[in-house]
Amino acid sequence: MPEAYERHLVPVFFRPFAIDLAARAAALRPRTVLELAAGTGALTSALLTALPTASVVATDLNEAMVTAGSAREPRADWRQADAQHLPFEDGGFDLVVCQFGVMFFPDRPAAYAEVRRVLTPRGRFLFNSWGPLASHGFGAAFQSALEQFMPDGAPPFLKEVPHGYSDPAVVTADLTAAGLTLATAEEVTLDGVAESAASVATGFLTGTPVHAAVQAREDAQALQAAVTQEMTDQLGTGPVTAPMTATVYTAHR
Repeated sequence: MPEAYERHLVPVFFRPFAIDLAARAAALRPRTVLELAAGTGALTSALLTALPTASVVATDLNEAMVTAGSAREPRADWRQADAQHLPFEDGGFDLVVCQFGVMFFPDRPAAYAEVRRVLTPRGRFLFNSWGPLASHGFGAAFQSALEQFMPDGAPPFLKEVPHGYSDPAVVTADLTAAGLTLATAEEVTLDGVAESAASVATGFLTGTPVHAAVQAREDAQALQAAVTQEMTDQLGTGPVTAPMTATVYTAHR
């Protein structure tokens, strides 16, 4: 999964927003940075480029992601860590940053309380979360194709997890419950550029939890081919571009 995620999804979905988040992080001038849910290191690399004198600790719950990320971006200090139980002392970081990871935290107020604990008194928490699935051109096309060819129960993963935490009021309430104060919430739309619709389909089908549901079917290969063709029909052949919307949040103690 990390290999497919890195090959097909990171350049299209995560690198554009990593550049955006890293620029925002640089404006805060932190000396010590903790990254949560770092994945394979798209934001990690952007942070190290934007903040060449800062120390960056990159963490992820998934050990395979940590292994892949540390190999791709060895300049950071990589640690396997649960965001709800961070293995760090109080007040150790000027900035905690997370790109498209908060949606996966089972108990967000608990994770945010941990963020508050490890922040310095004037520290900041910078993170983003995807907007509704309809605002993500690639994700919407994939889910539409999946539902067309799996009418008996297409996996709801995209709608319920990556795009299931898109209401700023809910995010604000979770931050408040953890003792954090929301400073800014800005909607950002960027274009994703993929080498082909087939590449994006492959990323979704092999680099996300959708993979398990598809592979459990006897017609898995035929289903993958049909979904890939439908995405190509929707988005076009050759390199394809689609808009992607997220909200960027900044909070403090």
